[in-house]
Amino acid sequence: MASISFTTTPTPKFSHTKPQKPLKLSQTHFAKVRESDNSYESLYKSCFHQISSLSKEKKIREAVDLLTEMKCRNFQIGPEIYGELLQGCVYKRDMYTGRQIHARILKNGDFFARNEYVETKLVVFYAKCDALDVASRLFCRLRVKNVFSWAAIIGLNCRVGLSEKALIGFVEMQEDGVSPDNFVLPNVLKACGALGWIGFGRAVHGYVLKVGFDGCVFVASSLIDMYGKCGVLEEARKVFDGMIARNVVAWNSMIVGYVQNRLNEEAIRVFYEMTLEGVEPTRVSVTSLLSASANLDALDEGKQAHAVAVINGMELDNVLGCSIINFYSKVGLLEDAEVVFSRMVERDIVTWNLLIASYVQSGQVEKALNTCRLMRSEYLRFDCVTLASILAAAADTRTIKLGKEGHCYCIRNNFQSDVVVASSIVDMYAKCERIDNAKQVFNSIILRDVVLWNTLLAAYADLGRSGEASRLFYQMQLEGVSPNIISWNSVILGFLRNGQMNEAKDMFLQMQSLGVQPNLITWTTLISGLAQNSCGNEAILFFQEMLETGIKPSTTTITCALSACTDVASLRNGRAIHGYLIRHDLCLPTPIVTSLVDMYAKCGNIHQAKRVFDISPSKELPVYNAMISGYAMHGLAVEALALFKNLRQKGIDPDSITFTNILNACSHAGLVNEGLELFVGMVSDHQVKPSMEHFGCVVNLLSRCGNLDEALRVILTMPCDPDAHIIGSLLSICVKNNETELAECLSEHLLQLEPDNPGNYVALSNAYAASGRWNEASKVRDIMKEKGLRKNPGCSWIQIGEELHVFVACERSHPKTEEIYATLALLGMHVRLVSEFFCS
Repeated sequence: MASISFTTTPTPKFSHTKPQKPLKLSQTHFAKVRESDNSYESLYKSCFHQISSLSKEKKIREAVDLLTEMKCRNFQIGPEIYGELLQGCVYKRDMYTGRQIHARILKNGDFFARNEYVETKLVVFYAKCDALDVASRLFCRLRVKNVFSWAAIIGLNCRVGLSEKALIGFVEMQEDGVSPDNFVLPNVLKACGALGWIGFGRAVHGYVLKVGFDGCVFVASSLIDMYGKCGVLEEARKVFDGMIARNVVAWNSMIVGYVQNRLNEEAIRVFYEMTLEGVEPTRVSVTSLLSASANLDALDEGKQAHAVAVINGMELDNVLGCSIINFYSKVGLLEDAEVVFSRMVERDIVTWNLLIASYVQSGQVEKALNTCRLMRSEYLRFDCVTLASILAAAADTRTIKLGKEGHCYCIRNNFQSDVVVASSIVDMYAKCERIDNAKQVFNSIILRDVVLWNTLLAAYADLGRSGEASRLFYQMQLEGVSPNIISWNSVILGFLRNGQMNEAKDMFLQMQSLGVQPNLITWTTLISGLAQNSCGNEAILFFQEMLETGIKPSTTTITCALSACTDVASLRNGRAIHGYLIRHDLCLPTPIVTSLVDMYAKCGNIHQAKRVFDISPSKELPVYNAMISGYAMHGLAVEALALFKNLRQKGIDPDSITFTNILNACSHAGLVNEGLELFVGMVSDHQVKPSMEHFGCVVNLLSRCGNLDEALRVILTMPCDPDAHIIGSLLSICVKNNETELAECLSEHLLQLEPDNPGNYVALSNAYAASGRWNEASKVRDIMKEKGLRKNPGCSWIQIGEELHVFVACERSHPKTEEIYATLALLGMHVRLVSEFFCS
């Protein structure tokens, strides 16, 4: 804010009586004035300039002492001196002294109190000190509202969050005939950005161009900031590129705009452009670069930002320190975060909370609790953020004892009514499977915001309790709380978890009809839920629809879509998704590479799976597991064993899934010795505890090779009871080898484990039939009929163009059945003729 010029200097009324004693120069600032100078007007002007100088230097007490000395010498004080003193209080934000000066002004009567210059200065002073009520009252009493008073009150409203009021003031000042200047416009643009009123902001931009303020670097920087906050980065960039001279504020506005809109790569690029232009970065520049680096997991860029802060000698205060700690925490370097924390000059509760939250998010609960104890030892009290972190730790670890202790602390210290804390308590009880306690806490809160409603909604959805979730969803609307996108997503998730596909799709359509646009999480939830509920084709269709809306899929979305392609063996759609990734030059993280390898292998194209595996830049264990599994599925045990050997040579430790896949490969190929060696090495060399799947592989391996006694011995010596899959695999081999007695014994045990599985009855019936015991086989089939059990027939399918053709065993409902069977008959006849020809 520029100082208000006082153009008309009033002639001070000096006393006609000379002072009885000369001024004691050693006692006051009058020492700077020559004693021989008898001109009181000259002396007055000198004092005025000294007061002005002291005020600018923030030596406000000395300036007031000089005023007091002047009054003692019978000088008639003019309004301009009070104005300078008030301006000094503005520089220092000295509310106490400013009020004393205001009291002196009122004491001196209306000549001063109703002076336009003094009135304006008072408004400016109280506005700069954020005294909203006083400033507003004084502003309303102004007889003449000039650009300075309007600038002060608009700026104040903007700072305290009354953005709409600030914009109303901007309109009113123009209606009063006062033209906004380059000090008013930045605050107006700030208000537009805070409200997200892009239309109003564009109108202000038009005014800026009209009056020629576009050349002002402060106004241009404010335009960039406004467009950034409104999410219109193209316009922000146009303003930035059109600036003739850019200061660090303009650069920072552009960088911050990109970070706020998640265009982190662009933010980093602009930061480097700024350094190439020779502009020295500020704290805002460095903290923004750290945020962008944290969002991208960009380790090198974040470390460079830290280096810039060190090289430029930036003090490690709370703001900069928190930004660096946040970066190191997000990239997984918590030890570096700890070092930064220990070197900070001052640590407020925000800093402590950040470190505690970082420990919780990385699963280091003990460290988080120890930091809480250390924080208390420094006489800092927990706030709602601290408690939210403690409760989140209890929720993540399912530690109900810790959660209850946190809840009790909240009650003792009156935090339970805070909606953030209440949401954390509800979430903690829900994740600890105490949903009734969660509902009880929820009901005890009088003022419930949408976050609290969503917390309980999410709890019901995670449990698949779609009925309670739906009732809560409509109840929140009856109580006047409008659901947001998170609310809709939770209800959809609840239906999907409960297997209610149609209800989930209906809710999805309903939200669209009400103008609520699905976000990435909505689409991902729906695609994932459909894929997991054997609705792969619908999941693929929704994925295609999502792409048509212009939403960029996440890694999770793509893996879910590829999983759907795998489930329905849709190689065509899987290739299409792979093509999308290539065309859009998207990086292929480990989950996507793993899903691609798995999809190609399970859709029958093992060579393409191998190509994806080979071009993967960083082959982590899940990628190896998918490729070994693919080889096992295709009976390529030699290739699977070679890849397993390569994995160990790379220094990657195999896990439980790796051994399951490689043992399956040996089982399918009948490599008994290799499989048993791997099983022994798994336990002795890699300390992997055998699971039910591993024992199942060994049993299958031995039984396939006819070693039923050894397979049975493995089952009897297992540390746990065999499941239906292990017994079923041994049973199928017994049936093939006509081991009727053992098959009968296994079947009875299998029926006890899974009495409603029709496959078990069919296996027992087949065992009886194989040994010629037709009566027993018939009885088993009759039991199946009595229980209403029916084995689902096997099916196969083929996709031709957009149409999927399904063929079920012993079923002739396909519209082209006659043509198909006629073609098969011709092919059979052709095969016979060819075989007879070669045999003759």
